[in-house]
Amino acid sequence: MSKGKINVSVDNIFPLIKKFLYSDHEIFLRELVSNATDATLKLKHLTNIGETTVKYGSPKIEIKIDKEGKKLHIIDEGLGMTSEEVQKYINEVAFSGAEEFLDKYKDKLDDSGIIGHFGLGFYSAFMVAEKVEIITKSFKDEPAAHWTCDGSPEYTLEASDKKERGSEIILHIAEDSIEFLEEPRITSLLNKYNKFMPIPIKFGTKEIDDETHEPKTTTDKDGKETTEPKQKVTVDNIINNPTPAWTKQPAELKDEDYKGFYRELYPAQFEEPLFNIHLNVDYPFNLTGILYFPKMGEDMNMQKDKIQLYQNQVFVTDNVEGIVPEFLTMLRGVIDSPDIPLNVSRSYLQADGAVKKIASYITKKVADKMKSLFNSNREDFEAKWNDIKIVIEYGMLSEDKFFEKSEAFVLYPTVDGTYYTYDELYNKIKANQTDKDDKLVILYASDKDAQHSYIETAKTKGYEVLLLDSPIVSHLIQKLESTKENISFVRVDSDHVDNLIKKEETTVSKLSEDDKTALESVLKEVVPSEKFMVQLEAMDSNSAPFMITQPEFMRRMKEMQQTGGSGMFGMGNMPEMYNLVVNTNSELVSEILNTKTKKKQQRLINQSLDLAQLSQGLLKGEALTNFINRSYEMIK
Repeated sequence: MSKGKINVSVDNIFPLIKKFLYSDHEIFLRELVSNATDATLKLKHLTNIGETTVKYGSPKIEIKIDKEGKKLHIIDEGLGMTSEEVQKYINEVAFSGAEEFLDKYKDKLDDSGIIGHFGLGFYSAFMVAEKVEIITKSFKDEPAAHWTCDGSPEYTLEASDKKERGSEIILHIAEDSIEFLEEPRITSLLNKYNKFMPIPIKFGTKEIDDETHEPKTTTDKDGKETTEPKQKVTVDNIINNPTPAWTKQPAELKDEDYKGFYRELYPAQFEEPLFNIHLNVDYPFNLTGILYFPKMGEDMNMQKDKIQLYQNQVFVTDNVEGIVPEFLTMLRGVIDSPDIPLNVSRSYLQADGAVKKIASYITKKVADKMKSLFNSNREDFEAKWNDIKIVIEYGMLSEDKFFEKSEAFVLYPTVDGTYYTYDELYNKIKANQTDKDDKLVILYASDKDAQHSYIETAKTKGYEVLLLDSPIVSHLIQKLESTKENISFVRVDSDHVDNLIKKEETTVSKLSEDDKTALESVLKEVVPSEKFMVQLEAMDSNSAPFMITQPEFMRRMKEMQQTGGSGMFGMGNMPEMYNLVVNTNSELVSEILNTKTKKKQQRLINQSLDLAQLSQGLLKGEALTNFINRSYEMIK
């Protein structure tokens, strides 16, 4: 037996590890299973390159709970360690055996899959254990070793009679961590962190139907048939999928394989994904993964944190901000890269140039996939547009390169359900929707029902009206106006139809200037000035006598401010202001002007104003009750 002191620079390394290195104590199992995986993969690579003649076989990792003895066992069938290697890799904290192995064989290994890097993972065991043992037998023909440490810098190392190749880590669980002796707790951790590790992980056994047994059917004297129960067999309970879909080539997978993997990732999700994007790159960095487009709601924040980040099939986090462009954090799926720079506890990203390159690659890959889907089946792409537009529009706003590429597949739907690309829309409306200043005016609605009367009025002029109803539409059209030449987006309810797209011709008012002055005076007495700005306009006599509009610029800036954008400072908190457009050529307006009775005059104005407000959904509460009562009185 030999005794010694672990070679560390400070005597209180264990309290530091326990309190500060890992933010969550449950990480210990991830780290120990990762070490076991490394040991197994190292052996696999050594056998592949002829460095050893031992048989690799079909090794697995086993997790065992000894509740009575308060012990947790992690057992592998990897390459094991000699006493000398235990001294080197365990007793010298932060000496990474995985890193040394990779450096030694870097010219012979294309893609090792080996996880370890910092050499500190093993010591995470002391966050939950008061004592840790290692019983290990090297694949080399050397005696086994037994290492023991009670959480202080003191350790013992002696010979062991272990005969099988590999290592067994025994954690004597501390009183404050006995939750890790419960089977459901360990099951949940293995499913969280090790669900897709590349080596099979056994945790207990389970019973399944014996497929080799054919149940017998017997018939009694009355002719009633009885089939005996299916026989059961006990098998290892393998809790992980060592070859998840993202580790395979796209050519190996069918559509059902992708959907099956989605269900494996999100078993509680009942809706199928709309489509997937398979990521697979090996230069200038290594990255694989599968991203899924789910059906999107309008609450962008509710959709985030659904992409899982892995490093060599070890779960790291579901907060992928930084490596995945922000607009794609609403997607779901998996990203796996050994080149992602993590902090020492492998729990979050560190700032690095490689992260930006990975984010740029993912952005390009998504844009290319969108273009491919659009080109291959436009009808299907149009059918899914409402479910994916939030992501695409957000990408157009936040990523300039994505904005450039999006020209090839972004759709502009009309209120009638026709979908145009920008070029198609431009060619369709150029002749009829160019104003007197040679600017193309693109009309849109954000709510087909609320803006129905305005839409119909615009359509009588032969105008196309887009339906742009996403929460970020104000930001989007602002960017489109700034990047495309001589265009303007105008919502159909922002002015009366003749002013939406101003032409050279104008309608002459039937009222004289004195009549207009008198009309303004009458209206001013009734119409609340804090909410409405009266605007007299000469329109077609058949047009509505009163119309409420909301100026495009003011409304858009207010919407942008409310949704966290660069709207005019403070406008998000301003009260709503509207224009009351009064048609001076309307017979009703003439009647209002010529009515001699003040009471009747005010009643006509109030009724007309309420009707205009009703068409905009602005009439509510007491005002709506008064309108209804007044209307009943008028029809008695």
